[in-house]
Amino acid sequence: MLEFNFTPFPVIETERLLLRRITNDDVNEVFELRSNPETMKFIPRPLVKNSEDALEHIAMIENKIVANEGINWGITLKGNPKLLGIIGYYRMQPEHHRAEIGYILLPEFHGKGIVPESVNRLITYGFDELKLHSIEAVIDPENYASEKVLQKCGFVKEGHFKECEFYDGKFIDSVIYSLLNNKKV
Repeated sequence: MLEFNFTPFPVIETERLLLRRITNDDVNEVFELRSNPETMKFIPRPLVKNSEDALEHIAMIENKIVANEGINWGITLKGNPKLLGIIGYYRMQPEHHRAEIGYILLPEFHGKGIVPESVNRLITYGFDELKLHSIEAVIDPENYASEKVLQKCGFVKEGHFKECEFYDGKFIDSVIYSLLNNKKV
């Protein structure tokens, strides 16, 4: 079984981006991300209603990092500390060497290649540093932008689960994409 350790916190760089720890200083951007119905359209979670909700979300992220149960990074452009989005590993399954990747980005930064750049870097981190065997992504079947990102990053559709989750008074579908680590262990 894998053991994860996120101390010290791994700051990650790409050509254009710095993936860094999310702090309480990011409360306004976290609020902006998690309170926007358009941004949250395909994420079956309640919208944050105020700064206190955003701070609770940041605390939840931090608690998972400290407990080595999950990790999220704030997506920023190099040289600019403003949080543009969040990306990370959720629902980590150390016994199966598997984790779920997820991401969210402010709408004004959509279509600029930020998410694929972040996802590709975290694939490398997941396989090389965390020693994952597989990475999955769970998306809404109508989230075509996310589907395109995953396909561009090499993920393959594993399944379409009909009405598998009950959220906000209705049953919703989920599509699972995954990527296997084809490197020899």
